[in-house]
Amino acid sequence: MEPITHKCDSDHPEWNESYYLAFFNKEQNIGGVSRIGFKPNKREGMTFFFLFLPDGTAAIYHKEEEINDYLNFPPVGGMIHNCQSDGKWNYEFEGKMVFLHNPEDLPKISEQSKLSLLFKVIRKKLYKKQVKMRLTFTPINDVYEYSEFMTPESLELGKKAGDEHWEQIAIISGEIKIGNKTYLIENTIGQRDHTYGIRDWTGVGDWLYYVIWFNKNLAINPAAIIADDGRLSIGGFLFKDGKNIPLKTVRIIDQQFREDDVLPISSELEIVDFSGVKHILKAKVGPIIPVPFEDKEGNKSILVQSFGSFELDGISNGYGTFETLRRVN
Repeated sequence: MEPITHKCDSDHPEWNESYYLAFFNKEQNIGGVSRIGFKPNKREGMTFFFLFLPDGTAAIYHKEEEINDYLNFPPVGGMIHNCQSDGKWNYEFEGKMVFLHNPEDLPKISEQSKLSLLFKVIRKKLYKKQVKMRLTFTPINDVYEYSEFMTPESLELGKKAGDEHWEQIAIISGEIKIGNKTYLIENTIGQRDHTYGIRDWTGVGDWLYYVIWFNKNLAINPAAIIADDGRLSIGGFLFKDGKNIPLKTVRIIDQQFREDDVLPISSELEIVDFSGVKHILKAKVGPIIPVPFEDKEGNKSILVQSFGSFELDGISNGYGTFETLRRVN
């Protein structure tokens, strides 16, 4: 397993080290996305936690707080990502989450696009429930690191999303309790990532990041940043029959967005892996949680968190995260 924390070697205030989890239980139609990030130059810790619920509603939690020593990997708010010596991870949460009947209303609730201000408004206007989560992450593949197989051009373009990026797939087990209802999470595929560097949420006009599972022997994780001049930074891997196969090229055949040119509908990618095999991946977005960002210069973007449906080389029933980041003009 990769080193879990790295000493900050930059004086940039936005340098951060972050940890991400995504999981989805198909039988109960419930999934979650959690991120913890640390910015040591600002002494800041941040977490968000989104739950996609069976009735189409979403639960949201966000917290920022002062963190003086992130190398000790502290919890942030009610969220804990805890790495074990045997390579397993424990994910725990306890606190009140905000529930939205229509998750797409998130950016409309306030004209304030800065995430911390937005969530303050949400907490005053929408109803909350107590949520408790305990999950165990048991890996089924070796950790995959993006940069080792990326071209120099991809690495340079990809710096807007960080300098190092690790991924790992696992079987998730545990439970989530929402109010008086408990969801048992068993035999559920999930994935974590770990990145560090300077992430520019508003400086990218177009990126996609999919974490896709078909079964315990087949998964794929393509990621691409599309520059304004059409150049691509690509990374990711195909997991097949116990092996990680790096992705060599990604060509975007088609991307469809709504009339706002921000919220996604579908995509089709041509992917060539390092074995020389060409793959066709088709994706359709599911329920969307749009997360707005705005920098000090007033540049805005929307990060879409969603679980979508996928088809790879004619194999259907793929599922997983459908994430895009789009600049708002």
